[in-house]
Amino acid sequence: MMLFQSMKMAIKSILSSKIRAFLTMLGIIIGVSSVIALVSIGQGTTSQITESLNSLGTNQLTVNITGRGATTSLTYEEALALGDIEGVDGVSPVISGNITAKNAAENTTVSIEGITPAYEDVQDFHVQSGRFLLDIDTEYRQKVALIGSDTAETLFGTEDPVGQKVQLNGRSFKIVGLLESKGSSLGGSNDEKILIPISTAERFLQSKGVRSITITTTSADNVTDVKAKLEAALDKKFSYADKSYSVFDSQEMLETVSATSDTLSMALGGIAGISLFVGGIGIMNIMIVSVNERTREIGIRKAIGAKKLNILMQFMIESIVLSGFGGLIGVGLGLGISWAVGHYTTMNVATSWNMVIVSFLFSLFIGVVFGMMPANKAARMRPIYALRNE
Repeated sequence: MMLFQSMKMAIKSILSSKIRAFLTMLGIIIGVSSVIALVSIGQGTTSQITESLNSLGTNQLTVNITGRGATTSLTYEEALALGDIEGVDGVSPVISGNITAKNAAENTTVSIEGITPAYEDVQDFHVQSGRFLLDIDTEYRQKVALIGSDTAETLFGTEDPVGQKVQLNGRSFKIVGLLESKGSSLGGSNDEKILIPISTAERFLQSKGVRSITITTTSADNVTDVKAKLEAALDKKFSYADKSYSVFDSQEMLETVSATSDTLSMALGGIAGISLFVGGIGIMNIMIVSVNERTREIGIRKAIGAKKLNILMQFMIESIVLSGFGGLIGVGLGLGISWAVGHYTTMNVATSWNMVIVSFLFSLFIGVVFGMMPANKAARMRPIYALRNE
């Protein structure tokens, strides 16, 4: 009965000053909504990057030749020879560049890659129609091409591009396959590209040597060992040049990105949590003002028999109700912002329900902590002093 009466009086007091109550709750609302929205965006970004790296495969290594000139690059044969290293399952050398692709009146600038048939399994790229490149295409430097789904739509619209001709920098290539849609990754869109035989690309792009090689291992467990052997083999080739190559390990990058993203999410949550703390100070400030304004009311209640606990509970409940309602509104606003960001932008958003619950409970905790001092001040007030107050 005493609890119900205290809640009734607290809510009545809040409703008597609606604007002041809302402004008091505003700090809590902003804090809770910011924590939920920022952490959700941070976790969504982490998830997007993790999926992108996982799509590359956790048993994958990428070698990038960073030196300049023919003496600091690998020939096609030297790149394939890396497949003889123990633990290597597949090798896919790539020569890349940018070209202008044209069909009738339509043209676009896209990336082009010279590849081998091993690209299909190593990079997990497949065709949805037509065929993939064959060894004979590489051997005889055939002018054939695979086209990405977005590039095909740009150049051919709704027509089937397989079997048709496309002009690449003014040279005619026959499209033999339409690639499956792969979406975007860390390197950009996977659907806006054209693939041709690597031997054809060497002449077409006037590129001597291979500067990018993707290697898959037989197991995710032996990536470290294969990386060490790969670096030893490359050290022999580039012993006279410093930093002529780099080896990208998808497992290490995944761990680094995950750790960095987790730290970023915590930092964003911490920054937003400052708003909660400021909101708590606002609640304490308003409660102190409320106690001072209602000094005579407190004195009358004590004079007619209200105990210290009754006064303490009344003001504590008022503080908790303010922070609790602010927390609920903040949760709704935070979820709404997260949904809007995920729906109307290209950013991934992953709502953390644990963070939602923690944020709300923390808002209640702030109501208890910052409402304690004003409530205690009211409860300790002497009736005679309170009744004298005008």
